[in-house]
Amino acid sequence: MESTKESGCQASEGPILCVNNCGFFGSSATMNMCSKCHKDMVLNHQNAKLAATSIENIVNGSTSTITQKDPIFAPAVNVEAVSVESKKPDLSSGLNSETKVKAGPTRCSSCSKRVGLTGFSCRCGSIFCSVHRYSDKHECPFDYRAAAQDAIAKANPLVKADKLDKI
Repeated sequence: MESTKESGCQASEGPILCVNNCGFFGSSATMNMCSKCHKDMVLNHQNAKLAATSIENIVNGSTSTITQKDPIFAPAVNVEAVSVESKKPDLSSGLNSETKVKAGPTRCSSCSKRVGLTGFSCRCGSIFCSVHRYSDKHECPFDYRAAAQDAIAKANPLVKADKLDKI
């Protein structure tokens, strides 16, 4: 076995903690800082440069734009859109809250069984359970024959040719 002196490789002492003592491990590429602390440090330096150049422009009275070789990135800011509506007091709102009654559970019109979301609505406008959903089971007053005749009449209009003139 060769020793580390002969091969020229140095064994690392182990993981290095972040210089800012945040509890995470750092690396030599980020100046012995964790990635979050390094990112914060870079942003602080960029903000300091931006502040210094803006102060110099104010002191010098220069109105020209900042011309730098390096682009400056500002930290991201989350902005939420809030709709602004003017709320006027409504005198009828007090009456509406009293007249609004919580709708009870939907029930079958024939047997008063609770149907909930599984209720079947009929063409007569009522809601029925699975037993009474057919028109012959709940004595439906809807005229299916007249509705079908009207649908056929609308779908197939009467075609009549013009009369020929006599010579």
